[in-house]
Amino acid sequence: MSVTSPLRTLEPLNRPSVADTVFDELNRQILSLELPPGTKMSEVEVAKALGVSRQPVRDAFYRLSKLGFLSIRPQRATMVSQISETAVLQARFIRNAIEAETVRTACRVLTPQDHAALERLIGQQSLAVDARDPVSFHALDDQFHKEICERAGLGFAWDIIRENKAHMDRVRFLSLSFASQDAFNDHVEVLDAIKARDEERAMQHMRLHLARIKDQIVRIRADHMRYFADETDA
Repeated sequence: MSVTSPLRTLEPLNRPSVADTVFDELNRQILSLELPPGTKMSEVEVAKALGVSRQPVRDAFYRLSKLGFLSIRPQRATMVSQISETAVLQARFIRNAIEAETVRTACRVLTPQDHAALERLIGQQSLAVDARDPVSFHALDDQFHKEICERAGLGFAWDIIRENKAHMDRVRFLSLSFASQDAFNDHVEVLDAIKARDEERAMQHMRLHLARIKDQIVRIRADHMRYFADETDA
């Protein structure tokens, strides 16, 4: 008679790896502009500052480069990439196409329990706006959009959005110094339409919400010209 090892009943531990921790910290600092565009990065210096070996830093650098946050070129310094206005508007186009359809589906399938969970996120966003806490608001903003996708059964849609929105993220973060209330109000309108199962209104407000970045980027570029790539010859 075979005996099943007790070890087979154990669930794997989902602990973040050192590389994940390094990635999360560098991603946070780049997004919040603590590491602004143009900052030179060194595996050795980052490893020393974070108290880790070079391998997890190398892994994190690669992931950040795939997202568009780092420029890694042979024989040249790794650098925090500048913001591409073209890439921002391309990401907005992708988000607009995907998220309009996502909220349409959400209107049809979300339950009262889903609505309540999104209401709680709205409440947390309100506190972040009142506290003038852009870091928390940005995280809650992302969570709101992610939850709509996942609760609508379209988690893959958020995966696509996340892979394409790196440059857009930094512009969105900079916009929160003057536009967090507008973003919050948009979320309230989107959720109200979802709860009412009004597909056209939900899509309209989501498109309005995502379109705001086209005007915001003009103001942000004027205030932070050095953060943006020169695309005049593109």
